[in-house]
Amino acid sequence: MNKIFEPPFDRSRLKVFPIEERKSLTRVEDILVDPESNPGEMNPDLASQIDTCAQSILKARNRGASVMLIYGAHLLRNGAALILDEMMEQDWLTHLATNGAGTIHDFEYAFLGRSTESVRENVETGTFGAWDETGRSIMLALAAGGLENKGYGCSLGQFIARDGCELPSPEKLREAIIKDPASRQAAAQADCLQLMSQFQLKPGFHAVKHRNKKASILANAHAHGVPVSVHPGIGYDIITNHPMFKGSIVGRAAESDFELFCKAVEGLDQGSVLSVGSAIMGPQVFEKSLSCVHNVRRQEYRQNVTGHSIHVVDLQDGGKWDWTKGEPPKNSPAYYLRFCKSYSRMGGMMHYCQCDNATFIHQLYKRLKQA
Repeated sequence: MNKIFEPPFDRSRLKVFPIEERKSLTRVEDILVDPESNPGEMNPDLASQIDTCAQSILKARNRGASVMLIYGAHLLRNGAALILDEMMEQDWLTHLATNGAGTIHDFEYAFLGRSTESVRENVETGTFGAWDETGRSIMLALAAGGLENKGYGCSLGQFIARDGCELPSPEKLREAIIKDPASRQAAAQADCLQLMSQFQLKPGFHAVKHRNKKASILANAHAHGVPVSVHPGIGYDIITNHPMFKGSIVGRAAESDFELFCKAVEGLDQGSVLSVGSAIMGPQVFEKSLSCVHNVRRQEYRQNVTGHSIHVVDLQDGGKWDWTKGEPPKNSPAYYLRFCKSYSRMGGMMHYCQCDNATFIHQLYKRLKQA
């Protein structure tokens, strides 16, 4: 028999468990960094790099240009939520972007106060990612947000801030689909209707109490009106391990957020990009969005994005190369640091800082306050 015609894996058979039963490895009370605490001493080279980054942010905001923070999940897990909250309050950041893992930890800290599990132990027992509240809540948030044309970041941030979401009646959804089946909303309405039917979700408000909202970057961004785009991967994120997971709902939310990201890039002339602990998602999404913006600008006889600075922060050795000089030659080990190389090809001035991500953000916050 031809293998491609065999039935696929049936995810409806997946068993999920209450997240309270999980052995979580990190707790909100242990990780959150007080923005006003002492971040410690810096070596002169690091201090100089952070000063350069702070100046680029302040100049960008004085010009009304975008300041984009693209971050990996570890920045949240290392306790930077309160620092970012203060930076958004001061209007130093105009757009945030993260991956699916960044939102999963974000929800779990806000909801449970704990996150992170042992991949090795839980894959062996088939429980890795099989936590009911995480997958269920994120799918509820995205399904409800999709009905209002909201993306992933806005939908989940709103869900956490409001302690839940509202689902319309099946009758109302059916009426809307029949009235305008070709509308952009029709697919979102059909997905929501199917989700409600399959999992017997009642119309009305679905309450999910979040006891630690301040630990949520998404909720804080929602409160400040700062856009957050989320760039997930189907099969990458543990919500895929929940029977309620629906790729069309996640994909629609991610599509909206890519367009949101492009809008921020459109405003990046003389602006600043911070890519902190995002060695894969950040450079890959940035290069596609920049190309989209240039595509449209060329049609309108406008110049490409210019004058922007890019500050890349990671723990990896930067290949002992000064990235402000551009791309290294192929015989240099630094050439094969793809995340540095990708950003160095995006115009502007690219700086690489080898530093712990939370330490960098904390020191940057202090420098901005002193300016």
